[in-house]
Amino acid sequence: MIDTLNIDIKKIAESKISQIDFNNIQFGKTYSDHMFTAEYENGEWKNLRIEPYEPMRISPASPALHYGISIFEGLKAYKDSEGKINIFRADKNYERLNISANRMCMPQLPEQIFFDGLHTLLELDNKWVPDVPGTSLYIRPFIFSNDDYIGIRPSERFKFMIITCPVGAYYAKPVKVKIEDHFVRAVEGGSGYCKTGCNYGPAIYPAKLAQQKGYDQLIWTDGKEHKYIEESGTMNIMFVIDGKLVTPALGDTILNGITRDSVLNVARDWGMDVEERKVPVTEVIAAIKEGRLTEAFGAGTAATIAQIELIGYKGEDFQLPAVETREFSNKVLKELDGIKLGQIEDRFGWVSKI
Repeated sequence: MIDTLNIDIKKIAESKISQIDFNNIQFGKTYSDHMFTAEYENGEWKNLRIEPYEPMRISPASPALHYGISIFEGLKAYKDSEGKINIFRADKNYERLNISANRMCMPQLPEQIFFDGLHTLLELDNKWVPDVPGTSLYIRPFIFSNDDYIGIRPSERFKFMIITCPVGAYYAKPVKVKIEDHFVRAVEGGSGYCKTGCNYGPAIYPAKLAQQKGYDQLIWTDGKEHKYIEESGTMNIMFVIDGKLVTPALGDTILNGITRDSVLNVARDWGMDVEERKVPVTEVIAAIKEGRLTEAFGAGTAATIAQIELIGYKGEDFQLPAVETREFSNKVLKELDGIKLGQIEDRFGWVSKI
């Protein structure tokens, strides 16, 4: 591995940052000044560059447009009290990106390109990392087919890019969710464990139907019998039942969420009983009715912890205990936020600094 990659840098003529109100930023609508790009062709990654964020040229025949040959990741950077930038668990995102790449017949992305590109981009756009409470810089690395070819085959050319955007809260309040018992997100043998675009597009329609009925998101169930809880639309899902933290076990239909892993590690570190296993829908509903389910929440990069206030199933809505009474999820959110911001000791080695 060479010490420093040759990354060509073309700076924006005039920064857009003066137009941004960091006290009022919507998720995913405002983008930083620059983006990182690398291209794969003839068996090697090359043409590494940082340039102004702007629309790009892409072949109308790109398999990314026609066949969903694209993968992505999501992670966040934070600014600590000393003004340094903290990146949370980027190594896990890099690892998962290459797992997805393998499933989608894409070349492995070298570690140095991922991290040198990311760090150089954040150093250049460091002022875009907000320091307002409840905000962060969302980072979106992604790879897509850059072939000029219509046909079903492994692609030969690709682009790897990183874009960033300052964000506030993904969910402004606790969410209402519906357990989906008809539509399917993923099946065994499929690509449900990857972050590929083709997993997300088909989920929009059933989510829209649920939203028309007053729900914010779905809880997906298994694709065979709809008997077992799997994950939610934008996050993994967890329950506290009988004082135990319960979450669906990983498999090829469930995304190995990095926030999920972080929550489980903290819970075990605190000595809490943790169960990763199949979670029957009937068990969850019975536990709600019997008062044994005290907490339900989503865990994901966008929201960190998204409290669930209501679960709908087969036409009946079940109200969950008040959010302020939830001991574990509120405590673990405070713990993770403290680690990310450098306010709590990073005893797990999760934060890298710029």
